[in-house]
Amino acid sequence: MPTRWARWLALVIALAFVLPARPVSADPVDDVGGGLARFYHQQLDWKPCDDPVLDGSGAQCAGVLVPLDYSRPDYRTLTVMISRIPATDPARRRGIMLSNPGGPGGPGLSLMAGARQPFTPEVRARYDLIGMDPRGIGRSDRVNCGLPLPTMLFSAGFDVFGYARDATLAAALAASCLASDPEKARYITTRNTARDMDVIRGIFGEPALNYYGSSYGTYLGTVYTQMFPRHSDRIVLDSAIDPDRYWIGVYQDMGATNEAGLDDWANWAARHDADYHFGSTGPRVRAFVEDLIRRAAAHQIYADGDLVDEHVLPLMLLAFLSNPKLNADLAEVVRIVADGVSGLPIDTQGLKAKITGAVPVETPGMAAVLCGDKAAPRDPAWYYHNIERVRATQPVFGAFANNITACAFWPDPVEPPTEVRNSTPALILQATGDTRTAYSEGVAMHRALTESRLVTLADTRIHGTFRNGLSPCLNDIVNTYLSTGTLPATDVTCRPESSYFPD
Repeated sequence: MPTRWARWLALVIALAFVLPARPVSADPVDDVGGGLARFYHQQLDWKPCDDPVLDGSGAQCAGVLVPLDYSRPDYRTLTVMISRIPATDPARRRGIMLSNPGGPGGPGLSLMAGARQPFTPEVRARYDLIGMDPRGIGRSDRVNCGLPLPTMLFSAGFDVFGYARDATLAAALAASCLASDPEKARYITTRNTARDMDVIRGIFGEPALNYYGSSYGTYLGTVYTQMFPRHSDRIVLDSAIDPDRYWIGVYQDMGATNEAGLDDWANWAARHDADYHFGSTGPRVRAFVEDLIRRAAAHQIYADGDLVDEHVLPLMLLAFLSNPKLNADLAEVVRIVADGVSGLPIDTQGLKAKITGAVPVETPGMAAVLCGDKAAPRDPAWYYHNIERVRATQPVFGAFANNITACAFWPDPVEPPTEVRNSTPALILQATGDTRTAYSEGVAMHRALTESRLVTLADTRIHGTFRNGLSPCLNDIVNTYLSTGTLPATDVTCRPESSYFPD
């Protein structure tokens, strides 16, 4: 491996030894003494959010003071920003509904300004909708990394040399994130965010928390139910992950489901061959895409400072496969890249805008949460073996789903990950063709939450199922549960509206 990589690796290993993990105290379920009371009983200063979406929805924003380390509440603190859209009928208000959009690394302050649309007037009347930028993300005392990578996730390319390049970047990213404030970076974790959520519950004076979370947000929500079961009320988990496979296993599961998603998109593109000229059959379109990735390795594109090559192109495909409504956007990206690698002039600003818009998470926050939650294997050979093992069956996405990341070079987590096993009632929503959280992930979450109900959205390639117009069947179940607290008697299968997706 390159000498530079060895130097970064040595630096990170040294940091791991000089930054020992501290023990974490018992969680404040009912007793908020021991220095935590001042956080639970603080008064918030509500102000305009200085955001057109939030301000236009009638929201206000405030900063919540939380401990950096809950075992040392009198030590350092962070500010977590939240937004509140008040219940439309204060007389019938039953509490707050906190939310998380996923990622990790996704800012959630404005989530409820858009996600509230599928809620019925009855639900809107009864809940204050709370958005939150989790600690270390967005406006909440962000983690900073000196290496400004657009993502911590790459595809490893075609050989050991491409893999060595990614390993070098992963080590460099870890070192740069830990260099300026290593202590802060290590306490940006899911368990601490769950503790922050309980502080927010206490500030509002609520006996229990209602919650809507999507993607990674489903894991955060279930960690909360495990840590604070007596404070968990109505929990909706949209596009859930398997808590036992968090986080490396979840990414490995993306390989096969995105290969299937690519086939689905390829069949669509074949029907529109007159527009895009990728091929008149699904297999021909897939062959065009696989060849394009190889061509991108030899003829890289620079889009206003961003590099498009064999390490990046598979992630661009993955970003657009999460919703068939993005089929045409994906086709346009493939066409632009195909022209670029052929030496034709292209709209680099337009390409960069599409790439940036499809990746809404912050790299430093994502790295801190994933690496701080659960230790990753240290041996670079482990990852490369897994990549080679799946190349034949996952030619486009296997080298992404099994690639090394900054977590291989991160210090050990400050506390063990949460084992999710409880009987908190919850509603789990899962699409069979989800390319981000495979359907099997939601089924596993259903098993872990023994009193949950699973709503399957059949024959649908989409990530995030609770949407206007997608499935009235699914939306009715969600709104009934939030309005009345009644879960379906059994698991349910719904279908999408045929008019929702493009032809």
